[in-house]
Amino acid sequence: MSSDSGAGIGSFYPPQRTLMGPGPSEIHPRVFSAMGRPTIGYLDPVFVKMMDELKELLRYAFQTRNSLTFPVSGPGSVGMEMCFVNMVSPGDKVIVCRNGVFGGRMIENVERCGGVAIVVEDPMGAPIDPDKVEEAFRNNPDAKILAFVHAETSTGVASDAKTLAGIARKHGAYTIVDAVTSLAGIPVLVDEWGLDAVYSGSQKCLSCTPGLSPITFSDRVVELVKARKTRVQSWFMDINLLLGYWGETTRTYHHTAPTNALYSLHEALVMLREEGLEAAWARHERNHKALRAGLETLGLKFLVEEPYRLPQMNAVYVMPGVDEKEVRRRLLAEFNIEIGAGLGTLAGKIWRFGIMGYSCKMENVMLCLCALESMFDDMGAKIEIGAAEAAAYHAYAAHPSRAKGVRAVA
Repeated sequence: MSSDSGAGIGSFYPPQRTLMGPGPSEIHPRVFSAMGRPTIGYLDPVFVKMMDELKELLRYAFQTRNSLTFPVSGPGSVGMEMCFVNMVSPGDKVIVCRNGVFGGRMIENVERCGGVAIVVEDPMGAPIDPDKVEEAFRNNPDAKILAFVHAETSTGVASDAKTLAGIARKHGAYTIVDAVTSLAGIPVLVDEWGLDAVYSGSQKCLSCTPGLSPITFSDRVVELVKARKTRVQSWFMDINLLLGYWGETTRTYHHTAPTNALYSLHEALVMLREEGLEAAWARHERNHKALRAGLETLGLKFLVEEPYRLPQMNAVYVMPGVDEKEVRRRLLAEFNIEIGAGLGTLAGKIWRFGIMGYSCKMENVMLCLCALESMFDDMGAKIEIGAAEAAAYHAYAAHPSRAKGVRAVA
């Protein structure tokens, strides 16, 4: 190897972006600051105390009393896989709802665990149909688990988690729920809805550094895993082993925890509790209504019908006659704004505007609308300059920021 193979490589300084895509979201300075605090050992008594606080804060975010509530050392995909590898044994039937890209990943997890996936299909952009789920249980009375995405990031659609969980309980089944995009953006009420296994991601509405997956398991799941007749196929994700690290009474070595990332999650959750869950939900809804008013004034049509739209993930059809890739490229190059493209069958057909966590604020909404007006006008689209921003301002005036707090349930 040449001795100068690394010549010219220096420190990396990323540009400052306005993040309005499907994730990650922007990170508050308090959270950045927390990451820079001194690294200590993961069995240090001071760190153990912080771990206990993290669990308590996550119980508040999930609205649960579940003892086994903790952040997985890995992204939301690891949280997803942890649920499936622990709960699905070879031969188990799992009803999986697919109405977007991430429901499809659930199916693959079932199959990799040796389970049998019973797929309930709905169109991309439509919520999961409870009647189809009910029919799937009638046709498969031995189904053990219902798995579904609460907030489908690929389309911006929300499904009725409470109703779906009620169907599963009626048929004696467990639930696995993807709350990666929903947690802290819209209500996720684990205990009230009777959810069994729920995973999320640190980089969405929690506005934390990517790489952690908050997760919560009901006592029913813990007993299910303890009673397995086959070993969990993943050593790292076996909750029988993790109970010794994240348990209530013991702290035994399992893996080297990402200490500084956990500091940042702790700070992000402290900030969520200071704001209050209902206030966070209301903030996402208020900014969504302003963004929606501006986008619709520009003539952009939403993919998802209004009753099922996620406030934090807004998917709109590409403006006819406009190069969708060029719009995203110019937003990034000229305005430092990142938005998302369509996935799967929606590739090239939609844009996805994320307003999650710290990215969910008036200045981002107004900057984005101003940039879109400038580019669409430059591309020859027939729009009225200033109209989208005015519509957004009127929406803000019509929906002032008011919300009550939510008490902890743990």
